[in-house]
Amino acid sequence: MRVLVTDPIISRFASLLAPDGGHEVVLAAGRPDEEIVAALPGTEVLVCSRMTEAMACAAGPELRLVQCTGAGYERIAIDVLPRGTAVCNTFHHGRSIAEHVAMVMLMLSRRVLRRDRLVRDGVWESVSVDPGLPLGDTLAGRTVGLLGLGETGREVARLAAVLGMRVQAMRRDPSAPLEDGLRLDRVLPPDGLHELLASSDAVVVTVPLNEHTRGLIGAAELDLMRPDAFLINVARGPVVDEQALYEALAAGRIGGAGIDVWWPGEGGTGRGGSTMPFEKLDNVVLTPHNSGHTVETFQSRARDIAANIAALAEGRPLRNLIR
Repeated sequence: MRVLVTDPIISRFASLLAPDGGHEVVLAAGRPDEEIVAALPGTEVLVCSRMTEAMACAAGPELRLVQCTGAGYERIAIDVLPRGTAVCNTFHHGRSIAEHVAMVMLMLSRRVLRRDRLVRDGVWESVSVDPGLPLGDTLAGRTVGLLGLGETGREVARLAAVLGMRVQAMRRDPSAPLEDGLRLDRVLPPDGLHELLASSDAVVVTVPLNEHTRGLIGAAELDLMRPDAFLINVARGPVVDEQALYEALAAGRIGGAGIDVWWPGEGGTGRGGSTMPFEKLDNVVLTPHNSGHTVETFQSRARDIAANIAALAEGRPLRNLIR
């Protein structure tokens, strides 16, 4: 089969996509959209993180599979694809993001950003110098609240429990059985959001972005949080109201935040950004949507994609079928 790969990160693991050399793998990452459109006719598998309407229209009936290179598929023009073209996604980012969340919680609870900046400026801010300074906190004994219990939420729960934290989560079906080895102190239904916000020392947002979750956390919800609590968003930016979050942080109404996902930007780069000056605050950890970007994540995704390519060639069921 002819496999066209336009994702630049998965392209780095191209040798894993067809390990037996049985398929023609064409690497087209970084090429202009018009070149991708021209390359699509005759392609049977497209491996991508983005597919425009023009690309979907250019795909011929030979296109059998659009394989997303991550969990999200909001940048895939699914409705324009030829009928009968399967769309699948892949995951394997949970542990990497969970470690990122733990890192951010530790950085915020120990005020690492402020202390790092001051030391670089020659200021030694420590209780050994000023006994009246506030002390940091350990994570053990504190409560983390998870909005969503998918792959990322489950991995955060496991890691938080190892650190001695209490774990509570909000999920669509609180009575659904948990995975083996996963232990939660409390599970709340969707209408328990306010209770979760008010009773958590750290709130971790992992829900997908849809019509129900857009703006899920706004000014009213942030006001329910404890004044020393953290909000960490590793889902999608618009789940949280941008201005409301900035104002809560700037006014000290919440203790801190971790922002790894951003609000839609201009130019179609997919990078996003913010209209608020979060970079001026020292109680927020800012990262460029890379919480899941580890070698382990992308090696596992490449193997997952290779398994789907092999399954398609052999007529077996596909993994993680979206449509």
